[in-house]
Amino acid sequence: MKPRMEFVPRKRRLFRLPLRRFAANRNVKDRLFCYIFERDRKALLQLYNALNHTDYRDARALQIVTLDNVVYMSMKNDMAFLLAGALNLYEHQSTFCPNLPLRFLLYIAAEYESLLARAKANIYGQTLIPLPAPQCVVFYNGDDAMPDEQRLQLTDAFPEVPGAGPCLELTVRMLNINYGHNSGLTAGCRRLDEYSRFVACIKAYRRDGSSVNQAIEDAVTYCIAHGIMEDILVPFRAEVTKMLLTEYNEKKYMKMFRKEAREEGLREGREAGLEQGLEQGLEQGLEQGRNHLINTMLQNGASPEHLSEITGLSLSEISVISQNRKSRSNLLQEKRGKRKRR
Repeated sequence: MKPRMEFVPRKRRLFRLPLRRFAANRNVKDRLFCYIFERDRKALLQLYNALNHTDYRDARALQIVTLDNVVYMSMKNDMAFLLAGALNLYEHQSTFCPNLPLRFLLYIAAEYESLLARAKANIYGQTLIPLPAPQCVVFYNGDDAMPDEQRLQLTDAFPEVPGAGPCLELTVRMLNINYGHNSGLTAGCRRLDEYSRFVACIKAYRRDGSSVNQAIEDAVTYCIAHGIMEDILVPFRAEVTKMLLTEYNEKKYMKMFRKEAREEGLREGREAGLEQGLEQGLEQGLEQGRNHLINTMLQNGASPEHLSEITGLSLSEISVISQNRKSRSNLLQEKRGKRKRR
């Protein structure tokens, strides 16, 4: 188990130091995708090579630098590692999120902060600090229809500003890893292909009417029998089942959360609409009462100048009110004349 960490003020220490208390086993809580690739660095290197069309062979060159939520609270990302001068940040998603570029921006800032602290680098010095170039990738295996690959841009969230464009851009590469998509990528990484097949197997059992628990159990049994992730599913069957159940519970919770948010938004919208309607009705009523009073005073001989002085309205506004009254009066007289002729 990893010790819990806290930030110590600079006057006392430069780094976050471990306390004498411990957090729960992070591996059991992680997504299965992260569990698979963090424990098997050869598979992670194979995934990197398949993504970047490289041929690195030494898995020991990988340096895992994944943010831990024990240290950074909500700033935990799924997987991050250094290789060949690049900071690779990988995320696994089962739902589409348009704010992924913003999330990666925050991840990268936290990663750089951690790297600079370990290197004791002085960002206020006169020497340029070399930084690993970030590479942001999302592996999507949700149920919504998605293209094999798409690019999400941070600038999509910026409003259009006249003149010079924004000085900041961040691109996220989003890949659909559902079985049958990105066959070239899965062919280059055996573990990714097995993971894709395993998840597809669970979804197939779910479509046939099995419960989540039963679908996971049946998929594990099927994959073991057919040599799919057998080296993980046999010795770590309980851990894998627990991770998958946690993932499905998270998805269920998020659906409930979005439903409640929609209902709350509709309720607030109805309340706001009712309040706005009452305000508009009150304003219209006051305006009609004011106009009626002005017309009555005009009929009784009050001058427009005097009415302008006591009401604060301009002479043109009072003239419009008077003309509207005359137009309505003429219209009523025409209607009465038509009724008499009938």
